[in-house]
Amino acid sequence: MMKSLFRPAAGLLVAAAFALSAPAPALAQAARESAAGVMIGPASGLPVPRYVSLKASKAYVRRGPTKEHPVAYIYRRAGEPVEITAEYDNWRRIRDSEGAEGWVWHSLLSGRRTALVAPWSKDAALPIRVSATEDARASARLEPKVLVEVRRCDGSWCRVEGDGFDGWIEQERLWGVYPGERFD
Repeated sequence: MMKSLFRPAAGLLVAAAFALSAPAPALAQAARESAAGVMIGPASGLPVPRYVSLKASKAYVRRGPTKEHPVAYIYRRAGEPVEITAEYDNWRRIRDSEGAEGWVWHSLLSGRRTALVAPWSKDAALPIRVSATEDARASARLEPKVLVEVRRCDGSWCRVEGDGFDGWIEQERLWGVYPGERFD
């Protein structure tokens, strides 16, 4: 436990303790629905939920959206895909491929789209195809949990790149893109 040199009045201390002990969802600011029916984050003006990636190779994930909240765990891999599920000021609540959740400072995140190849799979390597069809030749095979950069998705297939490979994989085999999502 850290000692504080600042000693607020007793009433402020009780109020601060109550605020810090509130569950994280209670601290999240409500997203609003856009005219297109998409939920928009109150701080960023971007869709919530949405996938992003970790910018930093060391990112502290906290139990709540302040530096006073304890660190729940630390990510040590830049590029890891995470899903933003809520916003509070400059903090983003994220969820990873294993379902772990917590709050990170917004500048530790990047809009760069990455994904994990079938992190739930116990199968052997999965094919990366030269074109977006099931019968296309495999250009590479990737083990589950391999990190890929997602270049585009057409709703069924995604073009992915990485160290020594470039090709297409079925969208449903990626964690880091939504089913049916399309982007270039």
